[in-house]
Amino acid sequence: MRYFVLALLPFLALFLQTTFFKEYPIQGVVPDVVLILVIFHAIFNGANKGTVYGVICGLWEDLYLGRFIGMNAISKGITAFVIGRLQGNVFKENILVGVIGVIGGTLLNSALLFIISLISFEIFNVDRSIFINLIYQGIYNTLIAIPVYIWYYRSSKRGVLREAGND
Repeated sequence: MRYFVLALLPFLALFLQTTFFKEYPIQGVVPDVVLILVIFHAIFNGANKGTVYGVICGLWEDLYLGRFIGMNAISKGITAFVIGRLQGNVFKENILVGVIGVIGGTLLNSALLFIISLISFEIFNVDRSIFINLIYQGIYNTLIAIPVYIWYYRSSKRGVLREAGND
């Protein structure tokens, strides 16, 4: 059941991201719900599993959105790796871990996407709106992250996301 839910979550997140949250943007910015799930998976499962999940979710997002295949896979995979490397040193029961993880992960993921875009595209316009959108996306991701972290934490300890043998 755990793997079924882990496979279903990115589909649900992307659906919500492109339908519901698109109707309620903050200054034209929607949250990256897939990134939030990838960050939480890395926090609770470590760098290796987080990286694999991040690459798979990012690739699914790239294929679904149909633009620049591989950019989200690379950025979400690296973001999950970095967050996953830090997970051993945190008290996961504290909701601030999720909030700080999402803020840091949003900044890192955006920086990686920015660098990949600079490298990949011959013409790439850099202006102030990129940084303003980053601030709004960080705020929106953080607001979404709070209830999602509570659910993810409970589910990973006693629910459907609990690993077999972790009692």
